[in-house]
Amino acid sequence: MPVHSFLENCTFVETGKAVTIAAALEMGRRRRGEEAQKVTKVSASKDVFELLYPLMGELQHEEFWIVYLNNSNKVIHKSQLSKGGITGTLVDVRLVLKQALDLGAVGIILAHNHPSGTLKPSTADKQITQKLKKAVEALDIKILDHLILAQHHYFSFADQGIL
Repeated sequence: MPVHSFLENCTFVETGKAVTIAAALEMGRRRRGEEAQKVTKVSASKDVFELLYPLMGELQHEEFWIVYLNNSNKVIHKSQLSKGGITGTLVDVRLVLKQALDLGAVGIILAHNHPSGTLKPSTADKQITQKLKKAVEALDIKILDHLILAQHHYFSFADQGIL
């Protein structure tokens, strides 16, 4: 049933409640986004989760993001590297390196979401982490973590000692 037909059949009170609920949900989404902007220094994996979850935590497709940090672990920049499908996305190592050099970053944090909800890193997740780690070492840049976000939770490679 089209929305306008549904609303025509609703009473004034039902329509008002629907609008109130929609407004409350939008306010919550915006507030999470504002809180993400407040994170300026990263001292734990939870900080990165709070920074990125509002941007990619509930998406139905996979995205790969990079957080670039200065020597004090303050966020210089965060950006979406790629956007993919339900089961994967591409990561171009050269783009990561170029952006890190352009920004003068000394540390980076990798992050992507799993729309499936599973927090277990795949073989491909582990391989791209090692590939990027090897590439940035030559430039004296450190990969501090790789997070997988899914359904209000996250998996941290650094916290699990597999970085």
